[in-house]
Amino acid sequence: MKVILLEDVKKVGKKGDLVNTSDGYARNFLFPKKLAVEATKSSINDMKLKKQSEMRRQEELLEQAKELAKEIKGSEVTIKIKAGDGGRIFGSVSTKEITKAAKEQLGFDIDKKKMQLKEPIKSLGTHIIPIKLNAKVKTELKVKVQEL
Repeated sequence: MKVILLEDVKKVGKKGDLVNTSDGYARNFLFPKKLAVEATKSSINDMKLKKQSEMRRQEELLEQAKELAKEIKGSEVTIKIKAGDGGRIFGSVSTKEITKAAKEQLGFDIDKKKMQLKEPIKSLGTHIIPIKLNAKVKTELKVKVQEL
């Protein structure tokens, strides 16, 4: 029996796949747990339409990420923090603080999880922070850490 999976099913397939399973497995396991629907002409057509709309949505998100990357690329954020002897700062500058400063100074709303900071910044000076906005879009933000 041909079915369209509504969820990922181990050893069967991923969500949205058209797979061939035994009649008993489909009727006794997949259908009662709402993991799949029978593959009729209308359900196959619905699946195609959903995939097309999802692809369009992904393309729009990609374009938005590219535009944001262009805006971020040349910008710089300044963070002022207390420092001691030799340029060592008290504490550290984390992605949370960088996100807050970017929103206040530049107006960019960047998710802190997208910043790929290996470890918090612990020294004064200019640091370049890589940002992964999308699977295909990466950019960099300059962060200038200054003494208060």
